[in-house]
Amino acid sequence: MSVPTSPHLLCPDSPTPTHLNVDTSPRWQAELDQLCHRISGRFARVEAKARARAYLVGLLSEVERKNAWQLAEELGDTHPYGIQHFLGRAQWEADLVRDDLRAYVLSRLADPEAVLVIDETGFLKKGNHSVGVQRQYYGTTGQIENCQVGVFLVYATPRNYTFLDRALYLPERWASDTQRRQEVGIPETVQFATKAQLARQLLERTLEAGVSAAWVSADEVYGHDYSLRLWLEQYRQAYVLTVPTSTQVWVDALNCRIDELAASWPEEEWVRLSCGEGSKGPREYEWIAMPLSGSPAPTWQRWGLVRRKCNQPQELDYFLVFAPANTTLQAMVEGGGGAGRLKPVLKRTRGKWDSTSMRCALGRDGTVTSRWQCWLMLISQLCKLMNQPIICKKGGRYPLYFRLASPATLYPNSLDSTHAA
Repeated sequence: MSVPTSPHLLCPDSPTPTHLNVDTSPRWQAELDQLCHRISGRFARVEAKARARAYLVGLLSEVERKNAWQLAEELGDTHPYGIQHFLGRAQWEADLVRDDLRAYVLSRLADPEAVLVIDETGFLKKGNHSVGVQRQYYGTTGQIENCQVGVFLVYATPRNYTFLDRALYLPERWASDTQRRQEVGIPETVQFATKAQLARQLLERTLEAGVSAAWVSADEVYGHDYSLRLWLEQYRQAYVLTVPTSTQVWVDALNCRIDELAASWPEEEWVRLSCGEGSKGPREYEWIAMPLSGSPAPTWQRWGLVRRKCNQPQELDYFLVFAPANTTLQAMVEGGGGAGRLKPVLKRTRGKWDSTSMRCALGRDGTVTSRWQCWLMLISQLCKLMNQPIICKKGGRYPLYFRLASPATLYPNSLDSTHAA
């Protein structure tokens, strides 16, 4: 049975309805058509192709809350069943859309100075039925909240950045609960994995697909994981990873904490360098790079990298670095700055997530909840949307999200379970 769909959205190259608060200029329209054509082969039925286009247009609109009802109304539908069917029951592979995205990045955005940045983000929830939800650390508030957590891989270049891959963190209590797994459709092949293990899966898929990067960068949740660092070293992939102050390092035959080693380092070896442009100009800090022992390759070197604020030298951050032995301190600083460039953007957008939601499937007791496949499908569509470029007035090509009025459309509080109290 076909899914009811608005007549004006049935054709992949149909014009965007003028009542929507999105750019309908011919140039923007052409780029949207190219995006729909790029992913159209992933949908077997014409209704699903049309719904994919309609859904992307809805996400670009300025509707206040992007749940199924309000998006349907914005798109001219009389009910939300089409959107819910698209995310929850239509036959299409979110991972193949992700692969399309990766191929696009390789063909048009590749940069030898790119940094692969691992970051996680939370999706606040009011109920307990959405897949993976539990009380856990929520980075926006720095507190324990009821939320889902996604691990994301970002491709950052000196000019721009874009999402490449995603994974939903499945807590142990979810992974071991057979009934809950069946209710939300978690595949049997999906087992519990730590966030660092998820990060390795994202990196492994990306590197094996042919994506190259000068550096991998991540915060201490991932930098603290020895097995992830060792895998990157075996892969000969340079990294700059934040680590806790208690991290043990080796210098010759001496084993000590990285903060103790930094405290013993000569003051005259601190160097002031910028790790990139910030909202208020160059982000300048003072740095030292301390050679460490134990490199697994003769032409590669491990370092302990330390950063301190110029006007508050007591505030220090610590990193472990693995790179070719001739790598300069400036190169290390720029590599570690890949993650830093994203933090202000992510911080601004995280506060908007709660205004955007999507419920796509019935859960227990008739409540509307989110399923495993729904989450992957939604996030894949958003990652794809963020990468579609447009032609700007100055002739440059920038991802589509620079034209959006609200960052909430980029990072939705996906698959909300508001009624699953």
